Amino acid sequence: MSRVVLPAPPGFRLEGRRAIVTGAGRGIGLAAAAALASAGAHVLLCARTTSEIEGAAAAIRDVGGSAEAVTLDVTDLNAVAKFLVDRVPADILINNAGTNRPNDFTDVTVADFDTVMTLNVRSTFFLAQGFARRLIETGRPGSIINVSSQMGHVGGARRSLYCASKWAMEGFTKALAIDLAPHRIRVNTLCPTYIETPMTQPFFRDAAFRQSVLEKIKLGRLGRVEDLMGAIVFLASDASALMTGSALVIDGGWTAE
Repeated sequence: MSRVVLPAPPGFRLEGRRAIVTGAGRGIGLAAAAALASAGAHVLLCARTTSEIEGAAAAIRDVGGSAEAVTLDVTDLNAVAKFLVDRVPADILINNAGTNRPNDFTDVTVADFDTVMTLNVRSTFFLAQGFARRLIETGRPGSIINVSSQMGHVGGARRSLYCASKWAMEGFTKALAIDLAPHRIRVNTLCPTYIETPMTQPFFRDAAFRQSVLEKIKLGRLGRVEDLMGAIVFLASDASALMTGSALVIDGGWTAE
């Protein structure tokens, strides 16, 4: 009998790697930071609210992880550039900071548009650019994970502005993947359905809205941040080494029809 050589499974561990997570004080960002730290990465938790990220970083360290808090407004591009230049280049970027202002299309204001597009598109684009530049300067590979949404693949009532921002993210993610592939930098999106977070909780107080969402999610429940943690580690790690320019949709079946 000939000897069978089994393929070696890819690694999900992240020891020796540094990760930047924006909007890291709560919700998806906090879950991303905890997941990456549990896989061995040193995590830089970034947000505007110092108390939230300091508490989150301390909680990660309390369970044996490696984390530090960085007060950062990602809409301030000069501050972002300084943050990136002043530190050792990171290997992983979780571009998570974002916002939403639901409204009927005919009632969307210029102020709404500027707020959502500035954070969801302009800030994520230029943070990814600065992050990639630092990796290219040092010849390091990396993984950029742009936190998008199922709404980057479908439309939704009162979501014209949010959909515009996430469809834009899906588009530039594919283009960045092409530009950065020669530098061994992968770029993908994570596309959740409605996740119960501090940002979405006010929406679900409306019973009719909650029921309309549940009718779309084929698995019959709202998402939890824990549903995303494995996917985040997958996209950050060597387990997804051949994946770039793609969207990992975790939507309970919303976009299946």
